Amino acid sequence: MITIVIADDHEMVRIGISAYLNAQPDMTIVGEATNGEEAITLALTHKPDIILMDNVMPKLTGAEATEQIIAKWPEAKIMMITSFLDDDKVYPALEAGAVSYLLKTSNAKHIAEAIRKTVQGEMIVEPEVTHKMMSRMRSQQVTPLHEQLTEREHEVLLLMADGLTNQAIADELFIALKTVKTHVSNILAKLEVQDRTQAVVYAFQHQLKQ
Repeated sequence: MITIVIADDHEMVRIGISAYLNAQPDMTIVGEATNGEEAITLALTHKPDIILMDNVMPKLTGAEATEQIIAKWPEAKIMMITSFLDDDKVYPALEAGAVSYLLKTSNAKHIAEAIRKTVQGEMIVEPEVTHKMMSRMRSQQVTPLHEQLTEREHEVLLLMADGLTNQAIADELFIALKTVKTHVSNILAKLEVQDRTQAVVYAFQHQLKQ
């Protein structure tokens, strides 16, 4: 039997979810909390298989309650169920330790199935939340330094890697020596290296030059 604690400050939501889940042959509700503080108390008292946590509640948010529960009971499995997809709601909840994240627009059957899967060790996250997580990860990825180079600076770097002097590069590209020196200076600054040798090493390390 899967034991469940529900934490939600909306009475009708608690009543609806509780009624459906209690009707499942493999589930039982062992506690209902109306705020974050009650959620912590009930979770640590009953140690249920799953805690259904609303994200926005009085006294403590779902994320804050989740963090405190995990700190005292690391094995807790908390499923966040919320109406909100705002960044300041989603990420704190997941970072606090929630293992699954569902929306209140999910139907009861979907929530019940998500509970079963979460108990079995799966992480269930709504597609909308997954999309936000991936977008955030992409935005946080560090852009390689060489991508800051202009097309001409990239050309100059490759010629440097070929061992050409500034004058030889100027002749090759039909540009002034002064212009080459400017490009080299910009390359060193953008690659955060001290000299031409380090720039060439960078080019080979990042497979810019085979």
